[in-house]
Amino acid sequence: MDKFLLHYGIHFLLPIAVGYAFYRKQGVTAILILLGGILIDLDHLLADPIFDPQRCSIGFHPLHSYWAIGGYTLLLLFPKTRIFGLAFMIHILADLTDCYYPFL
Repeated sequence: MDKFLLHYGIHFLLPIAVGYAFYRKQGVTAILILLGGILIDLDHLLADPIFDPQRCSIGFHPLHSYWAIGGYTLLLLFPKTRIFGLAFMIHILADLTDCYYPFL
């Protein structure tokens, strides 16, 4: 599978699928929150170069750090923050594919 399609499929199609499957009552709002997980990519603006296709974001950018991922995991534990934790973890999953793509 093409790395680009895998990465952006997880970024955009997986949040829509999860929102539709598990948050039907909340509808479009839930899907928009799940898609909003991509906002943690704002930390790429702190890097030089901003985009490096060979760089693994996990552990490199502040909002992709292991501490941040731990925080996103904690968000999953509480019903009121669960959808945000899920949005961020879907984003992290998408970025992990960049780190391990040759091995998938």
